[in-house]
Amino acid sequence: MNATFCQAPLAPYACLPDRSRGRLFDEPAAVGRSPFQRDRDRIIHAAAFRRLSFKTQVFVYHEGDSYRTRLSHSLEVAQIARSVARELCLNEDLAEALALAHDLGHPPFGHAGEDVLKVCMEPFGGFDHNAQSLKVVTRLERHYADFDGLNLTWETLEGLVKHNGPIAGAVPGYIAEFDAAFPLDLAGHAGLEAQIAAVADDIAYNNHDIADGLRAGLFGLDDIRGLPLVGEKLTEVEARYPGLDAPRVIHETIRRMINAMASDVVATARANLDSLGISDTAEVRAAGRAIVAFSPAMRAADRALKDFLFPNMYRHHKVMRAIIKARRVVDDLFGLLLAEPRLLPSDWKRLCGGPEEAETAAAVCDYVAGMTDRFALDEHARLFDPKVNP
Repeated sequence: MNATFCQAPLAPYACLPDRSRGRLFDEPAAVGRSPFQRDRDRIIHAAAFRRLSFKTQVFVYHEGDSYRTRLSHSLEVAQIARSVARELCLNEDLAEALALAHDLGHPPFGHAGEDVLKVCMEPFGGFDHNAQSLKVVTRLERHYADFDGLNLTWETLEGLVKHNGPIAGAVPGYIAEFDAAFPLDLAGHAGLEAQIAAVADDIAYNNHDIADGLRAGLFGLDDIRGLPLVGEKLTEVEARYPGLDAPRVIHETIRRMINAMASDVVATARANLDSLGISDTAEVRAAGRAIVAFSPAMRAADRALKDFLFPNMYRHHKVMRAIIKARRVVDDLFGLLLAEPRLLPSDWKRLCGGPEEAETAAAVCDYVAGMTDRFALDEHARLFDPKVNP
């Protein structure tokens, strides 16, 4: 990407702080900070953000200190998002806030925990991690005297619920409930900063899973040579640094892949903005498609990475063993706490209606979803192992 060291004046289609649609609860402006900077700061200080340090991507937290966690992943997404936003003269602070907040609703043990909660909550309205992220920042964080949640701006909330694009058809329960109080224009595309955060998530996730998979020995460098982009960058590194040790080869390859993907997104977004004649945020939301995206060639390379990672990492027998254990832990915790809500901490117990009622299920789900991997394992031992003190 081009070297842009200072934030240039924002483009007319950027989300401008002084044109924010505001917050659910009115607040005086912060001195020295824009509304989106304030959102970012509140996210960083949230308890749910701190807990991401012990929530995993693929590996359970105790399997190694060098593997990515939800927290390190979120920071890496934020770095990519800021870089892309700066290149496009968009609002870096909003892009960063969305990148930092996008995983706040993920339960312990990554997608394994989410899959279990989806099944457990099916009789009670289901579970969706984007809806859970919204719930975290609008209800479950309880620190401020004047309101529950973080009282984030409309633009940040919109970007969170539309992380995977516009919401058409069935709307997850909590998103529908909140939208009735503070409409988020669910059917339209999000602003460009939110689109950047979503693509940055994809870039970080795939590339860093390749790095973690190599580091864990789930596959080797020779296994990825035939993949588009990764094979090209690997060959480039080995040609420039013959005899370089494997850890540095991996790092140099991954950093080149990330840069190539981010540069492709910038070029594609510029071309889309130009071809569509976008001049403001309203036209962004009415465009009918994502503007910040990969080119067709890069989208194919990204698809090839995903197709490789699914059988070779996410379904590797070592990972599957951990996934099956993790599913059992989450399923056991949900089932027992739903049947015996008296076992919940007192502040959660007050939210329950009665055994197997929807209010109880929602409280149990929120409690379990907020757990870290470490806490879930410890809580499971306390509740199911008679040798462990409760």
